[in-house]
Amino acid sequence: MQTKPRHKRGFVFAFHTTKKCFKHISNKPIFERLEKNRSMTSEQAKARIEYLSKEIEQHNHNYYVLSNATISDYDFDMLLEELHRLEKEFPEFVSSDSPTQRVGGGITKEFKTVKHKYPMLSLSNSYSREEVQEFEGRIHKLIERETEYVCELKYDGVAIGLTYVNGQLVQALTRGDGVQGDDVTTNIRTIKSIPLKLKGSDFPAEFEIRGEVFLPLKAFEKMNKEREEAGEELYANPRNTASGTLKMQDSSVVAKRGLDCFLYFLLGENLPFNNHYDNLTKAREWGFKVPEYMRKVKDINGIFSFIDEWDVKRHELPFETDGVVLKVNSYDDQDALGFTAKNPRWAIAYKFKAEQVSTLLNEVTFQVGRTGAITPVANLKPVLLAGTTVKRASLHNADQIEKLDLRLGDTVFVEKGGEIIPKIIGVDLSKRSVDSEPLKYITHCPECGTELKRNEGEAVHFCPNDTGCPPQIKGRMEHFVSRKAMDIDSIGAETIELLFQKGLVKNYADIYDLKKEDVITLDRMADKSATNLIEGIEKSKAIPFTRVLFALGIRFVGETVAKKLALHFKNIDNLMSATFEQLMEADEIGEKIAASIKEFFANENNVEIVNRLREKGLQFELSEAENTKVSDKLAGKTFVVSGVFAKFSRDELEKAIEDNGGKNVGSISKKTTYIVAGENMGPSKLEKAQKLNVPIISEDDFLKLLEAEAN
Repeated sequence: MQTKPRHKRGFVFAFHTTKKCFKHISNKPIFERLEKNRSMTSEQAKARIEYLSKEIEQHNHNYYVLSNATISDYDFDMLLEELHRLEKEFPEFVSSDSPTQRVGGGITKEFKTVKHKYPMLSLSNSYSREEVQEFEGRIHKLIERETEYVCELKYDGVAIGLTYVNGQLVQALTRGDGVQGDDVTTNIRTIKSIPLKLKGSDFPAEFEIRGEVFLPLKAFEKMNKEREEAGEELYANPRNTASGTLKMQDSSVVAKRGLDCFLYFLLGENLPFNNHYDNLTKAREWGFKVPEYMRKVKDINGIFSFIDEWDVKRHELPFETDGVVLKVNSYDDQDALGFTAKNPRWAIAYKFKAEQVSTLLNEVTFQVGRTGAITPVANLKPVLLAGTTVKRASLHNADQIEKLDLRLGDTVFVEKGGEIIPKIIGVDLSKRSVDSEPLKYITHCPECGTELKRNEGEAVHFCPNDTGCPPQIKGRMEHFVSRKAMDIDSIGAETIELLFQKGLVKNYADIYDLKKEDVITLDRMADKSATNLIEGIEKSKAIPFTRVLFALGIRFVGETVAKKLALHFKNIDNLMSATFEQLMEADEIGEKIAASIKEFFANENNVEIVNRLREKGLQFELSEAENTKVSDKLAGKTFVVSGVFAKFSRDELEKAIEDNGGKNVGSISKKTTYIVAGENMGPSKLEKAQKLNVPIISEDDFLKLLEAEAN
């Protein structure tokens, strides 16, 4: 066993931004086991808790690390339920590494900054094969013997360092600035692929293992689908979403996000082997999720073979990767090569090129959203791009089509933005037909035939037939029942489609007339599902006024604007009777929003629907709990909140701004008073702020600002 102290290397860094189960429990029904547990002695309970903990962690390891489930979801849930009940009855036997602790629930108001024992430096990037050859050539000049390399994928996530003492997880730090990072241990403990307690006994007494926390593509797509159904802004990409999730204050929310983690680098004294590859292989035996996507090679040909293979196969992976990491395997060789001021000389990252393909533009179709907004969609000749067949791409609006000068039959260049969303980036004019004609934007709604409108200063055309256009009707109902609106989770898009087709609902007020005998006739609707649906509808009547107002789906009245209107007008009657000038007096209400509100309530159908909802018992008056404004300290000041924060979530910062009379906006302009910036603030926002000389403040500066305004 290698006993050479690894701390002497000085600087280290963050690289990549079937087992036999335990004997199964008795086949007796769960209620019999629970009944037996009630008569347990203290010693019996302790033994049972230890057994269940070990059994559940083994199943977690099988599922989340080995991808080999050995128990049904139901049986697993029963084991967890039994453990949870026993721990509740015998709290003296609850350990910090119990599987029940992975569900989260701890609130972290402030993420403590901790200095790294070993600095987390970054890798130098290469973008060409020539640069990789130069790297390998430099190694040969400095190491006058045969050198092994380890090729690994470069994972697009958030670097993390995990410290284990006597086989138990004690600390998890983000990269931070490389010298110190944030302690996110509470949130990391919710990630089921990270062991809380190691297997075996041949691990060092204390060591650190580093890796990448990432969000699998399925989890990312599920989150964005839920946000889309709720009418919320979609997350940009999995990497940023993972980063934001790690810094959330409520660990129970983190636990639900589905984060995963690959571990790829060991640090510490008395490591088992004197090379990188064998230590990772050993770490896998301890229970760590060490990626299978790595290979030991001896020369440049082996390196390029690995790069070429994964440049193609990466598109089949269930997570994002943007390159390959190359490391010298031997620790002695690594020590001899050393470091520059910023990077190790014994490792390099090769970045894959963004894939671009050309294909034919066959047709442009037009979709109608819930607010009547028209979205043009490019229908393409199917083409393979980044591992998936692309048939469609969004064209956003008429201005985008005009800017690209698109014509049917054009050969267009297509890329995937962030390797997820296809987009047309240009036209191959050399292949354009001489008799082609500019694409004409439609003038009438493709669903109901109503003439489209485009208001001055707006980029989007829209259909004004909000009460007779089917996609708008169904879209508004989907928005109405969404999580941030009425939160009727037993009604989804498919259920609304069935209800609409059967003529059971023509607007969202009709939802409150539904009876169990109406919905149980729907396809795939069982008795229990029908009961849940009716109970969900009844429960939604307690949703507060601010969310009811947002749920109405008034054009341009999003979640924040609805809150402003509710705080200003207090109830629906005041809002409906307000003049244009009175609407303009409300905070953050401009001419466009005021006009939209007046237009909405001028429609007799909308007023009738509101009155029907009121009769059904929905909340149309501001409650005392909703009126959270505490001062006017920040009145007249406009803020942009950007990045990830240590002491507050973005929602909490924005709420503090609003509670003290300030105004939140999404984009930076000359009118912006301050930008409250956290970690990972977008580079484009930073550049714009500097260009416009907008002051950038931290969350601590913001707190001082509040204190100063108070004085």
